[in-house]
This record gives sequence, structure tokens and C-alpha cells, in this order.
Amino acid sequence: SDLEKIYTLAKNYGIKIIEDASHAVGAKYKNTSIGSCAYSDVTIFSFHPVKIITTGEGGMALTNSNKVAEKMRLLRTHGITREESKMSKNDGPWYYQQIELGFNYRMTDIQAALGISQFQRLESYVEKRNEIADFYHQELSHLPLKTPKIQDNAYSSYHLYIVRLDLNNLSSSHHDIFTDLRDSGIGVNLHYIPIHLHPYYKNLGFQEGDFPNAEDFYKEAISLPLFPTISDQSLEEVVNQLTKILK
Repeated sequence: SDLEKIYTLAKNYGIKIIEDASHAVGAKYKNTSIGSCAYSDVTIFSFHPVKIITTGEGGMALTNSNKVAEKMRLLRTHGITREESKMSKNDGPWYYQQIELGFNYRMTDIQAALGISQFQRLESYVEKRNEIADFYHQELSHLPLKTPKIQDNAYSSYHLYIVRLDLNNLSSSHHDIFTDLRDSGIGVNLHYIPIHLHPYYKNLGFQEGDFPNAEDFYKEAISLPLFPTISDQSLEEVVNQLTKILK
């Protein structure tokens, strides 16, 4: 995303920005780490098991605003506080009050320890993901598909590597190519089904055709295997099988 332009526009209209950076752990924009909130009010990361680093489940919200941080801390633990300045009275050192209708969103110590250990490997993980992406860029350039394009002022963490099939120059369908890759042992996936095509949202009145760009992307997209421990042999096999199937 062009974060600076979005941020400038939001400031002009008094809009707050919550930056969903679930796929961008370790990424950078204009030499600034994603999560610094340089162009947002809050940045959210996901530490789900399939993300770049994990705590088993859950995530993290970051902000440069003390007011927002205090509010999030309050909401994550049932809206309960022990800070005397926030309570209407204080019966003693045991006392606390619920001052908001909050949630039980506390992370366990075990999850936190896992996350801290993962952070120590974050830089090497992202470097390896970029190496794999560069390999794919080079080896797939001759095939009837589009590879990801990254802005010059950005450094991607490549949580996913999604290619878009040039179906006008292919004799096989998107479904058949995906199935053939799976059948040949390549663990491809599809990210993501457009939200408005799910039954819940159709019941709210959304319908096919409402978001044609998302629908076109869905009809062409395939996510190739990309993770730091993938072997060179496995990468060669992905490329060989994809080349064989597309030709």
C-alpha cells in the first residue's frame, strides 16, 4: 500500500487509520519498519501458526498513542483496572473496579515466551523469504502468469507468494491447474475467497459482481509454497511441475 498517501488523505478528513499488517511482520516502507505507526494510529500483527512468526495464536496491536494504549490494555482484561486515578473509590490494596465492558484478550506467558524467541529469528526469516521470492521471480518469468510486484520504496516480508494465471493464454482452467499441482504433490493454496461471496455476506445483500476486481483476482490466483525451511530441491520441483502443467 502507498501508506503515506493514505495517511495524508486520512489526516485531511480527520480519519483514524488501523493498519492491518497481519502479513507484513518484518516488512518495511520507506526504510521504516511496519509497526512503527509512522503512517497509522494503530498497527495490527497476527501471530497465527501460519504467519511469519507465531505465538501459537493471537497477535499484537501497536500504537504511539498513550491514550489508545491505555484503552487497549483496559479492554483486553474485562475492562478492569486497579489504577486509583481511574476508580470512583478505593476500599483498600485489594480493590479493583470494572469501568468498561471489556474482553478476555490476555496473552499467556507461554505464548509470549514463544513470540520473544521467534522475534530473534525474524530478520533471517524475512531475508530467506525474499531469497525464495527472487528465485520464483527469475524461474517463472517465462511462463503465462503474473508474479508479485513490490513498490520500489517497500521491502516485503513475502508472507505469501501469489501468482496470477494468464488464462487467455492457457488451455487449462484455473481449477484444473490448481488440482494438477496438488495431485503432483505441490502444496499450493488460494488466498483468498472474496468476502462478499460467502453466504453470511450474501445474506446481507452482497452478490456476485459487486467487486469485480476481487472476483477476477480469485479466478486467477494461486499461492505457491514459500517458507524459510523449504529446500532448494523442493523449490526446483515447484517450478518444474508448474512449468510442465502450464505448458
